[in-house]
This record gives sequence, structure tokens and C-alpha cells, in this order.
Amino acid sequence: MTAWPALPYAAWKDTYRTLHLWTQIVGKVRLALTPWLNHSWQTPLYVTPRGLTTGLIHHAARPLDLEFDLVDQVLRIRTDGPVAVLPLAPMSVADFHARVLEALRTLGTPVTIHGAPNELPDAVPFEQNRTPRTYDPDQAQRFWRALLQADRVFKTFRTGFLGKASPVHFFWGSFDLAVTRFSGRPAPPHPGGVPNLPDVVAREAYSHEVSSAGFWPGGPGCEEAVFYSYAYPEPAGFRTAAAGPAGARFDPGLGEFILPYETVRTASDPDATLLAFLASTYAAAADTADWDRDALECPLGAPGRPRAS
Repeated sequence: MTAWPALPYAAWKDTYRTLHLWTQIVGKVRLALTPWLNHSWQTPLYVTPRGLTTGLIHHAARPLDLEFDLVDQVLRIRTDGPVAVLPLAPMSVADFHARVLEALRTLGTPVTIHGAPNELPDAVPFEQNRTPRTYDPDQAQRFWRALLQADRVFKTFRTGFLGKASPVHFFWGSFDLAVTRFSGRPAPPHPGGVPNLPDVVAREAYSHEVSSAGFWPGGPGCEEAVFYSYAYPEPAGFRTAAAGPAGARFDPGLGEFILPYETVRTASDPDATLLAFLASTYAAAADTADWDRDALECPLGAPGRPRAS
């Protein structure tokens, strides 16, 4: 398999829908046990050499983590003692939900989670969602390998900013990998209205001005994997600003600049192509919103080389 694998939406959308709901269940375990952090940064998953993880969670005095191992195709739940391993295979959301919660009880780390999906219009409670589900291990692994490449380039892009910036992290609600830069200025209250997400959560997440970029595998209205970039609040002139490389465009329906994943993966230099998109769309946001770019930016970092003061 190539470093940037093909990820046609039609070929994997059923597995995508299954994995999206499974990641919500696992992500909600972290949400239930972790103190709130600004912009919901206590909730995401992180890309690993084998899949997606919650990272370290504290359950009273016992540490644990949960990882989708997409090499061995298992969900691995680890503590400082016993480990549970649940095979990833076609099953209903209700079955997956029950197996995860039972494994946590068996490990001595019982958890009660919010029982329905967020950010999806059809929020059937997990325990009631007994529809048979597709899960193709190869397609799930392709998605993870695409995440690996996006994560690597996003982390390089993140080094060029001195202001507040988020980690590179995977939001299971919207099922996207994201990295966000902040101007340092407060933003007007977010209007809310995200399906099955409390408005108070959206308003806290967007409490300050941002330029945010990410990778999304697509969905209704955009049935292809794309890289995206948006600004909140959207400044006047943002959507008509110049953005590159060729193939990048502003999508009025999404309210974001997008660049097809296929354009990046088939480019002669995928890294440079993606970095050009991230840099140009950030510049569009920063310039139209009058950010103090001289104070906020620095050259991209290099391994083992301290930043010049």
C-alpha cells in the first residue's frame, strides 16, 4: 500500500459510518472521565503508529487507555494490570457498545457514558442501534494510513506558529483530524445549531478567533475526502481570497476552503501541495481578519534544531 492510499468515498462509506459510531463510544469514555479543557480538547483521539487512541485516562487511581489497533484489527483496552482485547469485525453498534462497557467493568474501570451520538442528525441511542453493520478491515486501515500522512504534515505546519495552537487531534463527533490557530482575540458567541451538540459546547469551543484546518473523509454534500480550512468568525473577504494550490476552492455549502485528498495524494510532492494549501488559507484568514502575523508566526521547525530567538 502506498503512503497516501486511495480513499474513494463510495468504496468505504459503510465502514466509515460504522467506525464513526464506534469511535464516538470510545471517545465518550474519555469524555466521561476527563476534566473539561478549553475548546473540548479533553475529548479527541490521537493518531498512533497502529491506529487511534484516547491517550492516558485516569479512572480514579487506575490508569487506562483505549486504542483502535487497525493493524491487528482489535480494540485494545489497557490498564496498569489486565488488558482487554476486542476484535473489530462486522457487528451492530449496540453490540459494540455492550462489549466495550462490559470489558471496562471486567477490568475494574466501569464507566457510564452519554448514550447517543453527537453531531449526527440521526442520533439513535447506541444500545438501541441494532442494525447490522459493515466493517471492512482493509478500508479502515486505508483511512488510518491517510490519517498518518495528514497528521505528519499538520504537525509540521503547526511548528510555524508562536501563538496559541491546538494539538493535532481527531474529533470523533465530526470524524475529522484538525489543527487550529488562535489570534488571541475573543470571538462573538457561536450561533450553535450543530446537530445533537449542546449550544454551550459549540460556544465554548469557538470562544476565540480561529483559523482551523483539517482532514475529513467526506459526507453528504461532499462525497469525497478533503482537506479543509475555515475561519471563525469569517472575516469579510475571506471566501474570495486567493488560495492554492490548483484544485483548492471555497465551498459555500461547507463555508470552508477545500482541497480534494485525491489531488494531494496524486501530486508529485504531496507534502508541499498540502502545506501550500494550509499556508495560503491560513494567510487568507489572518490577513482578512487583521491578525498580528509578525508576532504570531515563525519559520517551520526542524528536528533537533532550536528555534532562533
